[in-house]
Amino acid sequence: MSNSDTISLAQQLIREPSVSPEDGRCQQIIASYLTNLGFTVEHMPFGPVKNLWATRQGSAGGPLFSFAGHTDVVPAGPEGEWRVSPFEGKVSGDMLHGRGAADMKGSLAAMLTATSRFVAKVDDYHGTIAFLITSDEEDAATDGTVKVMDTLESRGTKIDYCLIGEPSSSQTVGDVVRVGRRGSLGGTLIIKGIQGHVAYADEARNPIHESAPALLELTTTLWDEGNEFFPATTFQISNITAGNGANNVIPGELLAEFNFRFSTESTEQSLRQQTEEILSRHCAEYQLDWRLSGQPFLTTVGALIPAVQAAILNRSGLDAELSTAGGTSDGRFIAPRNVEVVELGPCNATIHKVNEQVSVKDLDALSVIYEDILGALLCQ
Repeated sequence: MSNSDTISLAQQLIREPSVSPEDGRCQQIIASYLTNLGFTVEHMPFGPVKNLWATRQGSAGGPLFSFAGHTDVVPAGPEGEWRVSPFEGKVSGDMLHGRGAADMKGSLAAMLTATSRFVAKVDDYHGTIAFLITSDEEDAATDGTVKVMDTLESRGTKIDYCLIGEPSSSQTVGDVVRVGRRGSLGGTLIIKGIQGHVAYADEARNPIHESAPALLELTTTLWDEGNEFFPATTFQISNITAGNGANNVIPGELLAEFNFRFSTESTEQSLRQQTEEILSRHCAEYQLDWRLSGQPFLTTVGALIPAVQAAILNRSGLDAELSTAGGTSDGRFIAPRNVEVVELGPCNATIHKVNEQVSVKDLDALSVIYEDILGALLCQ
C-alpha cells in the first residue's frame, strides 16, 4: 500500500537532519507547499534561527486561526542504537520511524495536508488560516516563536486561536489534549563560605553545612496545593557542586541549580521571595541568579476547546482528557497575548528517545481531526 500524502510529507521532513536550531530544508518544503495552496509566506530569521509566518485570507471578517509548530529536533543520540537510521524516515509495518516523527514533523505534515483538503473543499471560509513555524523550540527558544509573536504584535496582527502540534496523546491520538502548561523558573545558587583546613574548622565556614538545612527546607516546603487544572508546584535540585577533590579542605563555595515547575496558584515573584527568605535564614552569604523560562498558561473558555473535543469525538469516539501536564512548550509565548491555545498531536511515548516512531494510522487520523477543527472554527 502506498503511503498517504501526510506520511510522504512527514518522510520528507524527517529526512532533513534539522537538529536545533538548524532547520535543514524543512521550512523551504513547507513554504513551497503553502505557496501552492495560495498562502502568502514570510520568512522571519532571527539570529541563527529560521522562522516562517504564512497566511491565507478567506472572506472578510472572521477569526485568525494559526497552526504552530517547530521543525527543529533534538540530537539523535547513538545512531548505532537505532533500528533504522534516524533521518531515513522509513515506514516499517504501521509505524513511521525517525527523529521528529512524533515531535513534531508528523504533526506538521498532518497540518499541511489537512489545510490542503480544507481549502480545496471550502471556498468561502470566514477568517484567516496561518502557520507559525520555528526552528528554535528544542534549543534556547529565544529567537523563535517569541520573536515572531513580538513582530506580529508590533504590526497589530492578533491571533484568535492557535493549535500547536506537540505530541499530547498518550495511548491513541486524541486521548489527551493540552490546554495549558506549568511555568518554569530556574535558579543558579552560589553559597559563599570561607575555605580552610578541616582541622581548623573554626577559622573557616563550610557552605556545604550551611546548604543542608536550607536545601532541606526548600525541598520540603509546600509551595501551593495546585488547583483543578494544575498539580501543586514542585521544586527540584538538578545539580550540586562543591570542593576541589581534597578531603582535608573545607570548600569556599557551593554551586546548586534548581527548578520550579509552578501552577497558577504561585507567581514568579512569590517563589523568588519565599526562596530568598529561606536562604537568608540559613546562609551567611549567597548569590542567586534567576531564569524565567515561561509563565504558566491555561485556556478554559472560548470556541477552540469545544471544537477540538468535538472533532476528536466525531473521528475517534474519544472523550479527550484536558491536561496541563508535561514540560514547557512555545504556547508560553502565544497564550499570554490573549490567544486561545491548545496542543494536540500524536502519542508521546518515544519522543526524545532512540527509535522515535509514530503510528501511520494516527498521523492520518490527526490530519482529518485538524481538518474538522478548521471547519468548525472557520465555517460558522
